[in-house]
Amino acid sequence: MAQEKGQIQKQLELLNDALESGVLDSVARMLNSLEPQDVAHLLESSPPRLRHAIWRLVDLEHEGEVLQFLSEEIQTEFLQKMDAQEFVAATENLEYDDIADLLQLLPNTVIREVLDSMDLQDRQRLETVLTYDEDTAGGLMNTDTITVRPPITLDVVLRYLRRHPELPEMTDNLIVVNRRDEFIGLLPLTKLLTSDPGVTVREVMLTDVEAIPASTSAREVARLFERNDWVSAPVVDDGGKLLGRITIDDVVDVIREEGQHSMMSMAGLDEDEDTFAPVMKAAPRRAMWLCVNLLTAFAASAVIRLFEATIEQIVALAVLMPIVASMGGVAGNQTVAIVIRGIALGHIGRNNVKWLINREIAVGAMNGLFLACITGLAAGLWFQNVQIALVIGAAIIVNLLTAGFMGAILPLLLRAIKIDPALAASMALTTFTDIVGFMAFLGFATLFLL
Repeated sequence: MAQEKGQIQKQLELLNDALESGVLDSVARMLNSLEPQDVAHLLESSPPRLRHAIWRLVDLEHEGEVLQFLSEEIQTEFLQKMDAQEFVAATENLEYDDIADLLQLLPNTVIREVLDSMDLQDRQRLETVLTYDEDTAGGLMNTDTITVRPPITLDVVLRYLRRHPELPEMTDNLIVVNRRDEFIGLLPLTKLLTSDPGVTVREVMLTDVEAIPASTSAREVARLFERNDWVSAPVVDDGGKLLGRITIDDVVDVIREEGQHSMMSMAGLDEDEDTFAPVMKAAPRRAMWLCVNLLTAFAASAVIRLFEATIEQIVALAVLMPIVASMGGVAGNQTVAIVIRGIALGHIGRNNVKWLINREIAVGAMNGLFLACITGLAAGLWFQNVQIALVIGAAIIVNLLTAGFMGAILPLLLRAIKIDPALAASMALTTFTDIVGFMAFLGFATLFLL
C-alpha cells in the first residue's frame, strides 16, 4: 500500500512538471498505458487544475473505462462536458449496467440522444436496465447472458459456446431457460466440462437455485452473494422471466459504497465526497450539517442555563460537566455502531429487538456502575468532597443507562420513518445524552449540594 501511494505521488509530480513545461506527449503515452483503475485513482488524487489536465490527455477510447472507476461526483464533472456522440464513443466497450450508471448522470435530453444513436438491440438492453433503480438488482444487472434449453445435449452446448468469440466476464454458469425465457436453473461450467457430452442439460443442471427478483435492494443482493459465495446470479422479473445477471465485481462496488456511506454519513457527508473539491463546493455542504449541530448544541446549553445559579456556587461542577457528557456520548455511539451494523447485515428483526435493547441497557448499567466508581473516586480525591463524588457517579450511571437504551432504539426508529440511521442517529444521540447528562448531573447537584 505504501509503495502504491508513493508511485501515485511520483506520477502526480511528473504530470505536474510536464504541465508546467508544456511537454505532454510522453506523459500522454504513459498515462494511456496504465490500467483504467490506476488512471482513475490518479485523477481522484489530483487537485482540480491538474485533474482536468490529466483528463484531457486520456484517449477517447479509454475514457469510458476510466469513468466507471471514478466517484459519482467526478463522473458528473466530466460527463457534463460530453455530448451524445462523445458519450457513445467513450462507453462503446462497457457493459450495459455500467453504461446505465453513467447515462443517469446526464441531462434527459442527452440521454434520449444517446439512446436514439444506438442500434435496436443495444437500446432495448440498455432501456431494460434503466427501467430499474440503480440501487436494485435490476439496476445492477448486466443483460449480457448465455442461455441454454433443457432438452439439448452437452455436446451441442459446447459447440454453441465455441461459436462465441469470447464468453462474458465472470461466466461460471450458463443459465437454463424454457421457450418463454423463464428461469429454470443453472448449468455450471464445471458440470459441462466434466460430464458425458451425450447427456442432456436437464440431467445435470442445478434446479435448487433461486434467481434474484429485479426489485431486490442492492444491499440484500450483497448479502445473498456473501451468504452463498456466488460469483454470478440470474435476475428475473415478477413473472420469473430472465432479465440478466449480476456478477461479483458489481457486488464488491455495492459493499464498498455501503462502507463509505456509513463512514461519511456519521459526519453528514456524501459517500462520493471529492477529496479535492473546490472550497466553494466543500464549504456549503459542511455548513448545513454544522448548522444542525449548532442547534443541538444550543439545546444542551439551554439545559445548563437552567442551573446557572448552582454552577456559580459550586465551580467544580463546570470542571466535571464535560466528563458526564463525554462518557454518555461515547457509550451511546458504541451502541449505535453495533445496531447500525446489525441492520446492515440483516441480523436485527422483530424476534430479537427486545433482547438487544435489554442487553444494551444491561451493558449500560454494568459499565455505568464501574465508571461511576472510578470517576467518583477521582472527583472525590480531586475536590476533597464526598458529595461531589456521589453526584457525578449517579449522573454517569443515569447517562450510560440512557445511552444504552437510546443508542439501541434510535437507529430502529429512524429506519422505521425512512431516515438513514447512519446519517442522523449519532447526532440525535449525542444531543440526547448531553441533555440527559447535564440534567442529571446539575439536577443532583442542586438537590444534594446546595
